[in-house]
Amino acid sequence: MSEEEFRGAMARLAAGVVLLTAHDEEDGPRGAPAGMTATAFMSVSLEPPLVLASVRTGSRMDEVLERQPLWAASLLTEEQRPVAGRFAMKGRLSDRLLFQDVPHLLGETTGAPLLKGALATIECRTEQRVAAGDHTLLIGRVLTAALPPATAGRGPQAAGGGPLLYYRAGYHRLG
Repeated sequence: MSEEEFRGAMARLAAGVVLLTAHDEEDGPRGAPAGMTATAFMSVSLEPPLVLASVRTGSRMDEVLERQPLWAASLLTEEQRPVAGRFAMKGRLSDRLLFQDVPHLLGETTGAPLLKGALATIECRTEQRVAAGDHTLLIGRVLTAALPPATAGRGPQAAGGGPLLYYRAGYHRLG
């Protein structure tokens, strides 16, 4: 099997899109936000509450999360497609500059940026790092999970529409 065949097969699996974030304490005198778009994110366990995220080994985010155990995930809406694209670009501007234009607040538990208007936000602490080929799998204990007030009890359509999906190498909306 070639890499192209494998990539083509996996492109037919739709995935939700999240923005993984952390506070990089070593970036400047007061630290700085770090973020990356991810499509490999899933729930692992309810008891204890665990999630799994995959980051490319050796990437900036992998390096940040190797020394910073606290991080967050914002589950993106279809209207947040531009944010997903910005944080997925290779050779992009610094994360500090990217976050200036993205409405967010800092998580009380992790200090990581949480996107305003996301379908949900989850703050985590890394429990385990697992080498897996060219990626590192992060198993994180969920410390907080929140729905924005605009969506609580009213479904995902109340704030920014439905989830942003990644399918066949592009962003899509549900339906």
